[in-house]
Amino acid sequence: MANGSFNGQATYYDVDAGLTACGKQYSNNDFVCALNSQQFDPYTPGGNPNNNTQCGRQIQITGPVGTANVTVVDRLPSGQNGDLDLSPAAFRHIAGSLDVGRVNITWNFV
Repeated sequence: MANGSFNGQATYYDVDAGLTACGKQYSNNDFVCALNSQQFDPYTPGGNPNNNTQCGRQIQITGPVGTANVTVVDRLPSGQNGDLDLSPAAFRHIAGSLDVGRVNITWNFV
């Protein structure tokens, strides 16, 4: 699994909408994220994302106004290498407000 520091953009999504790619349900108040498909898909054995080894990994993410630790629980189908889709709570913590919609980030697995 690739480690090191990554740069990308963070957005947020409605985590409450249903089961994640990792096969569990989470809340918009949880500090969780969806990892971009380029960094998620290579670790999906037999095509079943529930068994992806990225599921449950901890990420430390830094945005314009803060740093947070989040857990990988989902797959971001769009976006580029380095991009993360965050729960609203995590996005607010690193960006200050949901109104900004998208922010530049740096992050690493911890």
